[in-house]
Amino acid sequence: MRPLSVPELLAVWELGLGAMPLQRALTILSAANPGSSPPALARLSIGRRDSDLLQLREWAFGKDLTIVAACPSCNQTLELTLQIEQLRRASGPKSDSADETDGCAELRDREQHRYNICFRPLNSEDIASCAGLELAAARRKLLGCCVLEARREGVSVAPEELPEELAQPLLDSVAASDPAAETRIELSCPECHTNWNEVFDIVSFFWTEIDAWARRTLRDVNVLARAYGWREGEILAMSPMRRQIYMAMAQA
Repeated sequence: MRPLSVPELLAVWELGLGAMPLQRALTILSAANPGSSPPALARLSIGRRDSDLLQLREWAFGKDLTIVAACPSCNQTLELTLQIEQLRRASGPKSDSADETDGCAELRDREQHRYNICFRPLNSEDIASCAGLELAAARRKLLGCCVLEARREGVSVAPEELPEELAQPLLDSVAASDPAAETRIELSCPECHTNWNEVFDIVSFFWTEIDAWARRTLRDVNVLARAYGWREGEILAMSPMRRQIYMAMAQA
């Protein structure tokens, strides 16, 4: 994986404009991993995918992130700055491959039959397969995706034959096998002193930043092209500082 250049980041933005969040995440990763196929990237665990996106965000926009949240009690708007390293610590360890965190769980149904189930973490491909499904159907679909092997009292059973009461405990075990898949931020309201936590979604956060940056960049290109007759490639090749100096002179 490598950092994205300015033209590459603009190309990612253009491709992602009409896409769903899941596809935007894979578009960003594909641009930064030219040696990996899109299907291979879609099979990365969610934790690995999000860790890579966090690294790409740091390369693109720096170590600091501005988080805006609303207090659930008094609706006060909070704005705080976090460093990416804080999010890494909050999200847990990053695995080096899509399958390093495979796990097994021993569960029992209502009749106390013992099930031994081996599973892998969820990935983007699994999430995409649940598009349009109702909650119960999506949960069943995800179990079918992530269960590698299941045995009841030593006898092999298909994932779809697992009892319904095992579904949530099993999904909890799958989530625990990939702690970097969910990052929670601890927040405190200075007005009413309410404490709570929220999930940090790197996919939507990074895309919002890319969108705002791309629109500012294209605005700069428009102004400088009109003022000096330069081509887009020439303007994008400038450092941000030089571009802003020219912008200031063009708008003086």
